[in-house]
Amino acid sequence: MKLSIIVPIFNEAATAATLLDQIMALSLDGVEKEIVIIESGSTDGTTEIVRRYEERPGVSVIYEDKPRGKGAAVRRGLAKVTGDVVVIQDADLEYSVSDYPRLLEPFKRGEADIVFGSRGLDPRQRWQYRQFRGLWERLYGLVVNWGGLFYTHLFNLLYGTNLTDGATMFKLFRRPLLEGITLRSDVFDYDWELQGKLAKRGYKIVEMPVSYKARSRAEGKKVRFWRDGWRVLVAIVRYRFFD
Repeated sequence: MKLSIIVPIFNEAATAATLLDQIMALSLDGVEKEIVIIESGSTDGTTEIVRRYEERPGVSVIYEDKPRGKGAAVRRGLAKVTGDVVVIQDADLEYSVSDYPRLLEPFKRGEADIVFGSRGLDPRQRWQYRQFRGLWERLYGLVVNWGGLFYTHLFNLLYGTNLTDGATMFKLFRRPLLEGITLRSDVFDYDWELQGKLAKRGYKIVEMPVSYKARSRAEGKKVRFWRDGWRVLVAIVRYRFFD
């Protein structure tokens, strides 16, 4: 099996090297790794960090002249990957690469074409996976948690799925499934467009529990519920009935 790891990076100087080192060091039995980094014109020194990896075996880097959004970066990566299975990996260390072996098991056993890493399946987290210090950050985390829960239930209702965590970053899928699918979203709504179009084709999504360590806005979290939440809502409804 060949695993293509798409890493969209923008202004992640504090964590980029750690994440990329973890991916490089990760040994997966019987799995070849292909790493495609999309560097979106960072201004905090991330570009210089990424340059240290561009000559490594199995690594290719796409440099964007300016940030166009995570969805746009992922599309650039999807156009380049050649693996059997694809995973999108954020560089902020919220999700751990140590979960890769567990997430790949359903593919190795021939039991799945799509695997989601669900934060909701961990009984220690369930829907309370964003917990921060400070009153306002805790309230914000609660709102985002409930928002993700609401969007997941809405998605299940419209697409006939049974997901516990539709907002997870960890989405793995066999690359041929995307043939004939055109992805249009440029920002954080791309997740919902991708899974919506795959669900409409009748592909079953298998969920596996994963670990998660949320970072706050002060630590560099880029998603803003008040700004991005409406885009997600529109995407869920739009791609159910239109392309």
